[in-house]
Amino acid sequence: MPVTIRDVARASGVHISTVSRTFSAPHLVNPETRVRVLACAEDLGYRPNRAARALITGRTHNIGLIIADIANPFFPPLIKAAESQARHRDYHVFVADTNEDPTAEEELVHALAKQVDGVLLCSPRMSNSLIEQLSREVPLVVVNRQVTGLPCVLMDVGQGARAAIEHLVGLGHTRIALLGGPRSSWTNREMRRAAATAARAGGAELTLLGPNAPTETGGSAVAEQVRRSGVSAVLAYNDLMAIGLIEGLDALGVRVPQEVSVVGVDDIALSRLTRPKLTTVATPTAAAGRTAVDMLLQQDTESPRGTRGLGAGTALGVRRTTAQVMLQTDLVIRDSTGPGPQARPARPLAASLGPDPHCPAGPGTATAATGDAVAS
Repeated sequence: MPVTIRDVARASGVHISTVSRTFSAPHLVNPETRVRVLACAEDLGYRPNRAARALITGRTHNIGLIIADIANPFFPPLIKAAESQARHRDYHVFVADTNEDPTAEEELVHALAKQVDGVLLCSPRMSNSLIEQLSREVPLVVVNRQVTGLPCVLMDVGQGARAAIEHLVGLGHTRIALLGGPRSSWTNREMRRAAATAARAGGAELTLLGPNAPTETGGSAVAEQVRRSGVSAVLAYNDLMAIGLIEGLDALGVRVPQEVSVVGVDDIALSRLTRPKLTTVATPTAAAGRTAVDMLLQQDTESPRGTRGLGAGTALGVRRTTAQVMLQTDLVIRDSTGPGPQARPARPLAASLGPDPHCPAGPGTATAATGDAVAS
């Protein structure tokens, strides 16, 4: 027979309401009494009924975690870290995948709003205005996207892109390509701005190839265009694209890094297993997951009672933090980058940057990195 709140009250010598407050509003219970009640509950194996507690407190102790693509190795460390941090705070995490679809993102936020106390939006593809609108329905913390007025956990991909370009310029590369990711990606925009600035400062020419799917297939699909462009180095939107590009170049007989150097972003486990091992910008995904959970739960937990009918989002109170945390990235140099053309025997470039009449434009369309292009 399951242990009830009455059993805990009897064993600890307090009223049932005191046991209830110990689990729903512990700050209202005398510390000595609280310790005694919790010890008795632990000894008896009592677990509070979360559904019943939610009716009283207006809090579900659940968090929604919406990610762009669960198949992308970038996300699992973030998910595991967020779940671990939430469990430590007595919260559960519901994970949902949108498959890079902004419509699915919006639908999932609406679906989760009444079932969770807040939502973590990771690399969302929705517009900023829509994200701001949804934040009025449920508390949101945005990861890997900057939205004015909302709490955000950012990874400094701009600094990482600058470090990558400076590394390539330092090796003697003067013609570099940037393989862009999804058009609506904040990371993509930050990388474009930073890479263009670093290339200009280093006297290098930067060619933008994108937008592209942020997948291995997206990278391999651009291999022929990279070969024709005549660049000697490439910075890819993420490791998956970089790995796909290396595979595509290998199929074309182009050696990495002897003929083309490649840099990725994220430092996923696969980047250390490829041949050559991938030079990449390491992003602190686990730290981002932990920080996002803490940021969400830092919002006011003094929930007014009777708010469940207004949506679980009101459970975290009316005070909303607008803090933004920027986590640092690090360049990890491995085997996929090497000396530029002037440091090795010269070879003719494959082609100019002009359009190829036999290769129609598609994903990975090349453009010069002008100030206007980068500022968009």
